[in-house]
Amino acid sequence: MPDFLKMGLSLMVVGMVATAILAATEAVTREPIAEAKRQEILRALRQVLPEGFDNEPDRDIVEFSDSLLNRKLKPVVFYRARKAGSDLGAAYVVTAPDGYSGNIDIMMAVAPGGTVTGIQIVAHAETPGLGDKAVITDWPDSFKGTTKDNVKWGVKKDGGDFDQFAGATITPRAIVHAVKKGLDFFLANESRIFVPAAPPAASNESP
Repeated sequence: MPDFLKMGLSLMVVGMVATAILAATEAVTREPIAEAKRQEILRALRQVLPEGFDNEPDRDIVEFSDSLLNRKLKPVVFYRARKAGSDLGAAYVVTAPDGYSGNIDIMMAVAPGGTVTGIQIVAHAETPGLGDKAVITDWPDSFKGTTKDNVKWGVKKDGGDFDQFAGATITPRAIVHAVKKGLDFFLANESRIFVPAAPPAASNESP
């Protein structure tokens, strides 16, 4: 057999072995990675949703697209928390497009009737030591228990009830406006958000 054919055959065998190893590794790690991502989502949901839910919010979802949630009309997942079938709240991500350094993604949760139960900043590019105080301080707690009417939705510099940060008013102003718009969407669509989950598809198997 010519040398070039031997070399080609060797390379093909090495390639097949490498592909098989990669496929096997992917198959082994697929489920653990998916479960790790799921637990990460659940940890974030527990930080903003009311306590006591007995369902699996990450599997009880509905999606909406609206400019109140983000300017690009990207579909937003609403994670619904329930206890014994009763609605406790829904968590979802709104995007503030006007942060100092661009978009700020905020996970917020609202209880039936329109009370904010918590917010968390999940993605941002704000200036360390200034704008990122919305992440590294307890400032997000100031949103807990707020409704459309029991606070003035703005930072204090603008006549609202929410603190701004020294030297960094743009970030809190953007977050307050985004949460308010997310709350407006919730109030306008509450009945659609909490529509009962579709029952599982009937099995074709014989009992």
